[in-house]
Amino acid sequence: MMKIYFCLVFWFLSCCGYAAASSVGFDQTILYGNSDRPLKVSVWYPSKDVFPTEKIAENPVFFGTKVVRIGTPLAGKFPLVVISHGYRGNWRNQNWLATKLAQDGYVVAALDHPGTTSFDHASNQAAKWWARPRDMSRLLDWLLMVTDLKRFIDPTNITAIGHSLGGWTVMNLAGAEVDIEQLASECLPSPNSRVCGLRAELGLLDDKPLGIPSLRDERIRRVVSMDLGLARSFSKHSLQTLAVPALILAAGVDIGDLPQAQESGFLAKYIAENKRRYIVYPDAAHFSFMPLCKPGAIEIIEQEEPGDGIVCQDGDHRQRAELHRAMFQQIVDFITTY
Repeated sequence: MMKIYFCLVFWFLSCCGYAAASSVGFDQTILYGNSDRPLKVSVWYPSKDVFPTEKIAENPVFFGTKVVRIGTPLAGKFPLVVISHGYRGNWRNQNWLATKLAQDGYVVAALDHPGTTSFDHASNQAAKWWARPRDMSRLLDWLLMVTDLKRFIDPTNITAIGHSLGGWTVMNLAGAEVDIEQLASECLPSPNSRVCGLRAELGLLDDKPLGIPSLRDERIRRVVSMDLGLARSFSKHSLQTLAVPALILAAGVDIGDLPQAQESGFLAKYIAENKRRYIVYPDAAHFSFMPLCKPGAIEIIEQEEPGDGIVCQDGDHRQRAELHRAMFQQIVDFITTY
C-alpha cells in the first residue's frame, strides 16, 4: 500500500511539474530611460499558471504560439536568453524559438530595434549601427536590475541569439569589432545588395563616433548567430580573439546575394575551433529561422508584396517544422555544453 502511495505521489509531482514547466508566461513593456530609442520588449518565462491561454504572433501568414499573458513565474533561477531580430524584422520572428526555450526552463527576452524593424524605418535610427548592440545591453540592464523577473534569472548564465542582422548584432556583444575599411574592401569584388547595399543605410560607411565605448558585453556567456549578414565587417583579429564561444548556424540554400560561405563561413574561418560550432543546414534558406508558415501563405504575401513570398520558402528536403526541431536541439546542446 505504501509503495502504491509513493508511486502516486511521484506521478502527481511529475505530472504537475511537467504541466508547470511547459506553461509559458508572456509580457510586454516599453523601455524609455534617458534615451531617444524607446525599446519595445517582449518576455517569455516558465509560468505556474496554465490558463487562460492566448495565441501571440498569429496572423494570416504565420502560426503563433500559446502563452499565458502576465502569468505567475515558476519559482527558481533560470538561464537567460536575449534575442535580436533581423533587418526590418521584429520580436515575432523568433517567437517560436522563445516559446520553446521558455517551455524548456529559460527566461527569454526580445526587442524591436528602432530604425530596423517592420514598424519603424527611421533612417536617423537605422544609421546608428552601434546602437543595436547597445539596445541589447540596455535590455540586460533592465532584466537584471529593474524588472520583477530579475529574481528568477541566473545572471551567470546568459546567451545572446540573433538572426540575420541580429546575428551580426550579438557578435558585436561577444567582442567582434567592426572594421569599416575591411568591409569596403570586401565589398569591392562582390557588391551584393543584401549586404553591401545596406552600408549607407546602416551607417557603415564611416567609423562610429568618438566616445562610443566597446560594444562587448561581459555579462554574455555565449552567442548564437543564425545565418547572419555583414560578417565580413568584423576584423579578423577580433574574431581570432573572440571572448566567448559562438554557435554559427547557416542556411545552405542561397536566396540570392547572401551565400553562407561568405557570411557564416567567414566567422567559422577565423574563430578558433575550440570557441565555435559551425553547422550548415543544406535544406534551410535564410528565412527558415522564422516562424512556421500557414498553407497558402506564399500566395497571400505575393498579392500584397510581390517577391516577399520568399520568407516562406525552404529547401527541398526537410519541412520548416523539422528544421526548427533540429535548430532548437542544437541551440540547447550548445547552451548546456558551454
